[in-house]
Amino acid sequence: MLVPLPKALRQLAPAALLVLVVQLAAEGPRWQLVPAYGLTGGGFLVWLRRISRPSRPPHTPAWAIGLSVLGLAAIGLLPLAFPVFHFPPPGGPYGIGTVTYHWVDEQRQELFSPDPRARRELLVQVWYPAAPSPSAPRTPYLPDAAVVMPALARLHHLPAFVFAHFRYVRTNAVAAAPVAAGAARFPVLLFLEGVTGFRQMNTFQVEELVSHGYVVAALDQPGTAAAVVFPNGHRAAGLPVAQLRALIRPSHVRSVPRARLFGRALADTSLVPYLAQDVRFVLRRLAGLHQADPHGLLTGRLDVQRAGVFGISLGGIVAAEACRVEPRLRACLVLDAPVPTAVVRAGLRQPTLWLTRDAATMRLERRRAGGWSEEDIQSQQTSVRAAYRHLKGAGYLVRLPGMFHSNFTDLPRWFPFGSWLGLTGPLNADRGHAIVNAYSVAFFDQHLKTHPAARLDSLAAAYPEVLFESRRP
Repeated sequence: MLVPLPKALRQLAPAALLVLVVQLAAEGPRWQLVPAYGLTGGGFLVWLRRISRPSRPPHTPAWAIGLSVLGLAAIGLLPLAFPVFHFPPPGGPYGIGTVTYHWVDEQRQELFSPDPRARRELLVQVWYPAAPSPSAPRTPYLPDAAVVMPALARLHHLPAFVFAHFRYVRTNAVAAAPVAAGAARFPVLLFLEGVTGFRQMNTFQVEELVSHGYVVAALDQPGTAAAVVFPNGHRAAGLPVAQLRALIRPSHVRSVPRARLFGRALADTSLVPYLAQDVRFVLRRLAGLHQADPHGLLTGRLDVQRAGVFGISLGGIVAAEACRVEPRLRACLVLDAPVPTAVVRAGLRQPTLWLTRDAATMRLERRRAGGWSEEDIQSQQTSVRAAYRHLKGAGYLVRLPGMFHSNFTDLPRWFPFGSWLGLTGPLNADRGHAIVNAYSVAFFDQHLKTHPAARLDSLAAAYPEVLFESRRP
């Protein structure tokens, strides 16, 4: 069956081809647009055939129209499902500047190298309050996306092209922007990534904190990060997820053998104390930046006497351990993570906030997406409760029913329809991020700033779905 093709539609082919050429020239190919490339190319060939045979009536087979409709549906759905996403402007008064440092700890061996002479090296990205600059170019979300995202895909058994479009994503930060005017020194926060994560994985939270007057230093920790690309071109690939879990679980799970790496038993029960030493090292280097920043930006502007730490998953485990051994850290925020046994026994002296979820939500995530054995769930629930009970400082336990593990990261922006796949929880993703940001800012304001803008116990009216507990020493 042949169907007449409207004249207006026949003229779309050359226009669509022109748009396609412009897109390819400006951005390069994007896999989400493959149906658009195919449909446009096919339509253009049909158009050429029609104009080369003007005497023939312009009819199109019904099957071709059907395929075109399917192609148009794919053209619309794929960019929505895998978007070049953006971060909303943060709510604080400051703009955001960022700069990255490469530091080597000559005093420590690199455990993730078989070479005993290798030293521990870290890539640290610092975000800091800057004067607002609406017209300045924004920095990429992942400057090393071409290396980091394929590594992340490989570690999680996904095709590499799934994250290829991340190279187009921009943040609200400006590279090497001048620090906000004035002589004020800003409190310092250290952010720690999760297993096979990357330092920018909580950009939604980092930008909100910086906009409210904090300097945030995020660590890429080689071996546990998906991949780290150093300025000299050296690349450190992350270990497989299963191997990392075996190195981490002895910190908080009983009757687990001592962790081993490259055939050697670790000096400590698990990898966690080694990673906590990264925090202590970076804190020393930040104090050095306050004295003399080689970039000429942060000299005299960092208040390392008002320092805190926060982390997601493995980063939360390490944050708690770092607070156990480092008294210069004055506030600890743990995002959805169990607590090391050594931390529970010692009892943290720092004010500590847990942002986590209830056991029922963890089981719901297991039913929808897998993972989270009953042992994992019980370990997290019982260790968090025990650590909260043994605190020597102020404590806050905030549970968010309906938030899955990935909701505490940027992942809901990567996959807007992630809840359909069980990747994100039933709580609206934007609402979840708003809750995390509100409690994060209020917590650090309350314990690191002289004049806190908000108190944690004042947020209940705005977020009634939150289960909030607090205690005083």
